[in-house]
Amino acid sequence: MIQRIQSIYLLLAAIVSAGLIFVFHLWTNNEDVPVFAKEDYLYLGLFLGSALLSLISVFCFKNRKFQFVLGRLNIILNFILLGFFVYQSLNVSGEANVSEKGIGILLPILSIVFLVLANKAIKKDEELVKSVDRLR
Repeated sequence: MIQRIQSIYLLLAAIVSAGLIFVFHLWTNNEDVPVFAKEDYLYLGLFLGSALLSLISVFCFKNRKFQFVLGRLNIILNFILLGFFVYQSLNVSGEANVSEKGIGILLPILSIVFLVLANKAIKKDEELVKSVDRLR
């Protein structure tokens, strides 16, 4: 059933991971040029991988345990992406690479929030199915 609330959360996480990276910049370099995720293949790959995991998870609605595991993997992937951003912003000596941080650095946090809400709803559905199976 694609019309469940976790599907909406997963689609929102996919939109954040795949769509908003082209709208919001990650940081501004010393020449005041905004740097987007599409300019660095590592960040682009991690963002698109997160979006792909979210979309795969939407269509695995018949196997809730696998959907839950995919959500957890996606959360870990977004934490890795967030770790790369923190490393990039803290590892610079002086004003070497990053002059000003952009709002795009916060996109993995927003995606993590949607994924946690989706996993809560998946777990709630799984508990509901188990309680109904006990009554049979």
